[in-house]
Amino acid sequence: MMQRSYAVYDVFTERALAGNPLAIVFDAEGLETDAMQAIAREFNLSETVFVQPPEQEAQTARIRIFMPGGELPFAGHPTVGTAVALAERNGIGDALDQIIILRETIGNIRCAVRTEGESGYAEFDLPRLPEPHPCELDPAAVAEALRLNPQDIGFENHTISAWTAGKPYFCVPVRGLDAAARAQMNAQRWTALFEETDPLKIDCPYVYCRETVHHECAFHARMFAPHHGIPEDPATGSAVAALAGAISHFDGLSDGPVALPIEQGIEMGRPSFMRLEIEAAGGEIRSARIGGAAVKVAEGTLYA
Repeated sequence: MMQRSYAVYDVFTERALAGNPLAIVFDAEGLETDAMQAIAREFNLSETVFVQPPEQEAQTARIRIFMPGGELPFAGHPTVGTAVALAERNGIGDALDQIIILRETIGNIRCAVRTEGESGYAEFDLPRLPEPHPCELDPAAVAEALRLNPQDIGFENHTISAWTAGKPYFCVPVRGLDAAARAQMNAQRWTALFEETDPLKIDCPYVYCRETVHHECAFHARMFAPHHGIPEDPATGSAVAALAGAISHFDGLSDGPVALPIEQGIEMGRPSFMRLEIEAAGGEIRSARIGGAAVKVAEGTLYA
């Protein structure tokens, strides 16, 4: 039986027991896919990362990301958490110009990391810019699946849209914090909206509004994925990447950089803060990155 070290980080937070927890299994070389999936179910967190040797000299590590219900090609809080964890293990000092290159299934992801005190901070360039995804959902049916009223859906010119920056999401605007707080996903009604039978092929709703709890944030959000084994996710970087497409589409973007802090996990008692930065030119996204803090809360040995 192999012994493998692991750590648990809370991601998109500067303090323990907030943000989105992430299990990271180091020394994962030799683990088969089925074993990784079983270990992810054992940890039973929204995602578990398995760190393997790099495939190319320029890479820091190859990582694979598993939910309890299946593997993901890309995810935000595993990227941030793993970059901080590897920087800490490698003894990288307090400098943003320290670079971690993670090979995920979607491709190489470049992360700039700073470690300081009890938490670290990482930001990564989106591996793909957000693109429109087919969206033919009836707003009334979406409202019913989220246990909301039809009039709760939408604000200003924002309507339901779908975007992908590696993982597709339905971006569901709601009128404000009251509607966001009342949202509860009925998994049976949500999956009934799709013809797919494979839960991994059924995209998740990312509920958002412009009203926020923390005045410095630009948007408030929630993400539900019970059909993936995640009743609600405290922080979803890949959904923020998709939301960038909706923001560009509905709000328009001036040339130059804009920073859009996003809060999530408030209703769960696990407040999370993600920094979305978009660089636009000619009204289009030219580049984007997501950043956040991460703090280690546990470590140990896995016998598997």
